[in-house]
Amino acid sequence: QVQLVESGGGLVQAGGSLRLSCAASGRTFSRYVMGWFRQAPGKEREFVAAISWSGGSTSYADPVKGRFTISRDNAKNTVYLQMNSLKPEDTAVYYCAADLRPWAMVIKSRFDFDSWGQGTQVTVSS
Repeated sequence: QVQLVESGGGLVQAGGSLRLSCAASGRTFSRYVMGWFRQAPGKEREFVAAISWSGGSTSYADPVKGRFTISRDNAKNTVYLQMNSLKPEDTAVYYCAADLRPWAMVIKSRFDFDSWGQGTQVTVSS
């Protein structure tokens, strides 16, 4: 099973930017669909973005479209989440996730990933 470690969270003012990173262990990173989720206090965890094995396909939740960009570097076993124009409502713990199934199956499962990181806190002040 892949091990995932997130980094890059912190405190930022509204309108600012952060880039989250997720480093994955193992030699099969390029075979994983990767995703980002978030959980705000008192709320359920929600999907943010996902990217296919090659990076050729991506998907975003409506609240982050046009502001967040997911990318991956398979040579570095790392997936990124560039977050721009941050809003206070983006405050949450952000989790990295991985899944070995094909992209179409992950979408069909409504992004039900099977491996998770421990999360990194993002706080956006108004």
